[in-house]
Amino acid sequence: MSLIAPIKDHHSERQLFVARVALSSVVSVILLGFVVARLIQLQIVEHEQFSERSQGNRIRIEALAPTRGLIFDRKGRILVENVPTYQLELIPEQVADIDDTLERLAKLGLIDQQDISRFIDVSDQGPRFKPVTLRFRLSDEEIANFAVHRPRFPGVDFQPRLVRHYPHAANTAHAVGYVGAISVNDLKRLDPVAYAGTAHTGKTGIEFSQEKYLHGDPGHRQIVTNARGRQVSVDPRDAAGSILDAEAPSPGSNLYLTIDLDLQVLATELLAGRRGSIIAIDPQNGEILALVSAPSFDPNGFALGMTSSEFRVLQSDVNQPLFNRAVRGTYPPGSVIKPILSLAALQTGATNLTRRTFCRGYYTLPGSTHRYRDWRPEGHGEVDLHDAITQSCDVYFYEISRDIGIDRMHDYLTQFGLGRPTGVDVTGELPGLVPSRAWKRGAFRERADQVWFPGETVIAAIGQGYMLATPLQLANAAAALSTHGKRFTPHLVASIENPLTGERTVIQPRRLDDVKVDNAFYWENVIGAMHDVLQGPKGTARAAGANAPYEMAGKSGTAQVFTVGQEESFEQEDLDERLRDHALFIAFAPLQQPRIAVAVIVENGSSGSRIAAPMARAMMDRYLGVEDSAP
Repeated sequence: MSLIAPIKDHHSERQLFVARVALSSVVSVILLGFVVARLIQLQIVEHEQFSERSQGNRIRIEALAPTRGLIFDRKGRILVENVPTYQLELIPEQVADIDDTLERLAKLGLIDQQDISRFIDVSDQGPRFKPVTLRFRLSDEEIANFAVHRPRFPGVDFQPRLVRHYPHAANTAHAVGYVGAISVNDLKRLDPVAYAGTAHTGKTGIEFSQEKYLHGDPGHRQIVTNARGRQVSVDPRDAAGSILDAEAPSPGSNLYLTIDLDLQVLATELLAGRRGSIIAIDPQNGEILALVSAPSFDPNGFALGMTSSEFRVLQSDVNQPLFNRAVRGTYPPGSVIKPILSLAALQTGATNLTRRTFCRGYYTLPGSTHRYRDWRPEGHGEVDLHDAITQSCDVYFYEISRDIGIDRMHDYLTQFGLGRPTGVDVTGELPGLVPSRAWKRGAFRERADQVWFPGETVIAAIGQGYMLATPLQLANAAAALSTHGKRFTPHLVASIENPLTGERTVIQPRRLDDVKVDNAFYWENVIGAMHDVLQGPKGTARAAGANAPYEMAGKSGTAQVFTVGQEESFEQEDLDERLRDHALFIAFAPLQQPRIAVAVIVENGSSGSRIAAPMARAMMDRYLGVEDSAP
């Protein structure tokens, strides 16, 4: 008998199905529990956090750069301003063929051919909806030229903005300075929050030293963006509907300088075609009336964006137009220090007002045959201190230098501000050098080189050897001479103005320690001799002081560029121009109530009395309002 097995076991299948359904239900409930828990976490527990994140993805905060403060001269004439201009921009996503577009713009003369590759790199690196600046400033002719061809250039247009402008260009470049694009090094010292949105910062001069006042405080605006970061409007009917909130930036402070623009321009004209510097100071408060270094440059090129090739041309110029000779140029001061050494000699007893010396045209140290020559080969004959200053007798100062000594010479010269920074409110100032025994011991490694020799004192007495001074230091020393030792820190900023309220904060003069000279008659004698330099019968610069309707005082000087052998003799005109002596002159006027002190240095000018003195006279005439009195 055969057994028949059932085809399906319905009971077992039903149990298996129920078990699977139960397991699936449990898993589904668990998974749904996880989803619900996550939703609770996102929607309730962490709602505020994620709400802020989503809002941040929707809203972008953009910084608004402040308007830079203006700069005026002492009479309220504009020295630096912000002018509206148009810049040429390209939006990459709107340009089908960037290479072809740039080539065609170059053919129109709107961009340089050599800059095309740089523009392509910039457009490839940033977001394609952000504009790339092709030109910072377009002339009216260039705007008109582009406007005619604009339909051929989709995605290219010009936009308005403010740029820094220096209306007096090279006349004020070294005093005012310039702004330039923010560099990597600038970012290391600048506050990234305060400079968000700012493209330029001060690089030199007042633009750099007073950056904290000129820059201002940035503002901001909140704009609506899409997922790609592009600005969109929440209301298509409103062109400004993408801006949710905005805070306007605070403009930078306006500065009023002590500079007299008329003097500044005159000094530039006097140095035209030469290398040198002219500084004018008000002796009564240290205000700098003129600060000129020549040759100069046009700072507008830096503000508008100078190409690398244009900068290399300036930087490689043999005449160094970017070099600020006024505060960084160091020169042997030559004979202009003789009035100061005269005071030192009188104060220390190294000489007196009746001592007389016979000048035969040279001086020798005891036991030596080396001749230290006078500028006049035949000598001056018998001279006293007054004659030695008036006629600039080197031999007299050679002789008294041994009695003064280099250390006391150092002490008195530094009292007049030589050999140390003046503290002027322009950065980059060099200290110059007034040597001493202690200085030489620290300046040289070899013991033999650390010895101070008597001959070094002799040549220091006429401002040669190791001695170096800047034009600003010499002008400051001339100011101290004119006031009988009353000294101030030279400064360029007169006041700071709030552009919103018009309220001004006046910068008070900073008084320094007076020069210590016990006998007031010493001052009168030395200044009287300086007066005769310009207006006496035997003064070395009497031609420059002739016919003046006011009394003045001054001292000429020349500084050798290279050492002359004992037996060598030559005329300055026979030398290569860059081997000729530097010409120096210091002066002040009026004699009794001085209002202006001037220092002039003309590199390779040969003669202080013939070249530099007339420049100082012209500066004093202009400031005192007697321009036509010069011979």
